[in-house]
Amino acid sequence: MTEITGNGTTGKLLGPLRTRPWAERWLTRALGAAVAAASYVVCVPWDLRNRAESAGATRETAPVTGVGVAALGVLLLLLAAYFGHRDSRGWPLLLIAAPPAALMYVSLRTHPGQPDGFASAWPLTWAFFTLVIAAGVLVAAGVGRAFRVEEESTEGLVSAGQR
Repeated sequence: MTEITGNGTTGKLLGPLRTRPWAERWLTRALGAAVAAASYVVCVPWDLRNRAESAGATRETAPVTGVGVAALGVLLLLLAAYFGHRDSRGWPLLLIAAPPAALMYVSLRTHPGQPDGFASAWPLTWAFFTLVIAAGVLVAAGVGRAFRVEEESTEGLVSAGQR
């Protein structure tokens, strides 16, 4: 049987990051942030040639699909649950929610607004979807943390016996 914590393969992949060496901890965190950013780029493509569907049309073509957004949501929730299980409480928010939010900010900031009067509404769009992503990441990290196996501490029992 494989061990849950320790030096086994499962221990390295599912054990708490605080017990791992410093370099492995930060490499795992950097890899998680890179996977979150890459999943945003793959699932929500950014077409630099964003253009009108036909001459004179105000609606632009967009490569974003509902399936891509759903796939991004699933990937981010799985990553958040994984890092919630392995790391401290705040790390999933920084590692999983921040890269897509930053990429979305750059994407919305660089695309010109539509001429329908909502050109300046992109900050509200960005803020809303950033809050949705952050809330989802926090919930998934909490669920992942609930499945964490904590080692029982005997510190209180030892100090009580010395009195």
